[in-house]
Amino acid sequence: MMSDKDCKDFEKQIETMMKKAEKEYLNRVAEMGCYVCSRPAEIHHIRHQTGLAMRSSHYETIPLCPEHHRYGKVSVHLGKKEFVKRYGTEQQILAEIRRRLDES
Repeated sequence: MMSDKDCKDFEKQIETMMKKAEKEYLNRVAEMGCYVCSRPAEIHHIRHQTGLAMRSSHYETIPLCPEHHRYGKVSVHLGKKEFVKRYGTEQQILAEIRRRLDES
């Protein structure tokens, strides 16, 4: 049986490994370029049933340039209806991103 200290050390190791895996995944997503225009991308976390202060999983992310992410007239944050109409829902884009990652 593990001591309390051993349990805490083991939990820290698992947490560090997860953070490393998440970071590697986010880097792979960002390196794909913007889903819409292929420009350099930042990460958009899909908020599915989470509050404004709560971020979704790092594995539920899509790559978008700043214009298509945050400040363009057709962006996921400022012009979501038009964004969805043109490019699909965040969930549809996520499925495509995952498919592309699986192929690479």
